[in-house]
Amino acid sequence: MVAVDERLDEVMADLPLIAILRGITPDEVIAVADALCDAGLWMIEVPLNSPDAFESIAALVAHCPDSVLVGAGTVLQADQACRLAEMGARLLVTPNTDPAVVSRASAAGLISAIGCMTPSEAFSAVHHGASMLKVFPAGRLAPAYASDIKAVLPAGTRVLGVGAIGADDMARFVAGGYDGFGLGSALYAPGRSAQEVGERARDCVAAWRALQP
Repeated sequence: MVAVDERLDEVMADLPLIAILRGITPDEVIAVADALCDAGLWMIEVPLNSPDAFESIAALVAHCPDSVLVGAGTVLQADQACRLAEMGARLLVTPNTDPAVVSRASAAGLISAIGCMTPSEAFSAVHHGASMLKVFPAGRLAPAYASDIKAVLPAGTRVLGVGAIGADDMARFVAGGYDGFGLGSALYAPGRSAQEVGERARDCVAAWRALQP
């Protein structure tokens, strides 16, 4: 298996999009994950406020190839990082900056995308070992906020935009300095079929590819 940090570098260079499956259930998660993988996505998170979220994550860990980074979103407690690592998940995403969660994720060897908005939160996340930052809710801010905050962050800090961003918004936010995106309702919503999720995923992948030099 490729080392976690090395795999993150590969994914960020190829397709830095996280599929956010908020509200998904264990009985549908495999079909949806297959549709996402077929579309070319490499990162999948199941928010922990979804029904039986850990069951869905365990199913994904067992089913998805090692090239796919699977994990949890809406992680709010440090002990949840340990549970994810123990079950073989590799991705941890938060909506906020909690130093205890960030530190535990780093110690457990998880890739972490840590939610932040202010410079203080961003620096705290970086200081405690965040793999990348997740500006949330990015869609409510000017696209160039990423460039503004990256000007004072350590060189090479990766900043993802999450919240009300879809295929049609990517160009503006990439121009504003974002390095990738987390895609929620633009991809998946409860009741949406795996086929439709796959179609939406292909649209998002095409939109990202079209922006690359």
